[in-house]
Amino acid sequence: MAQHQSSKKRIRQDAKKRIQNRYYKKTARTAIKKLRELEDKAEAQKFLPKVVSMIDRLVKRNSWHKNKASNLKSKLMSRVAGM
Repeated sequence: MAQHQSSKKRIRQDAKKRIQNRYYKKTARTAIKKLRELEDKAEAQKFLPKVVSMIDRLVKRNSWHKNKASNLKSKLMSRVAGM
């Protein structure tokens, strides 16, 4: 168990940050799944920038690797373009 005040605080901060990161990751994954399930091209084109923004935010927070984000965005954009 942590003894110092600073290490106790770090444990609290890490727990809070972990919950927030899980929320942002899960929200992005759900949005990606929703975009993949869309059939209407106009609706998908309207939803795509929101999903790309979510992905970019996860990269900025170092939750996802930039190459993973790049691959995801590329696949999603080509999928929407090919509808």
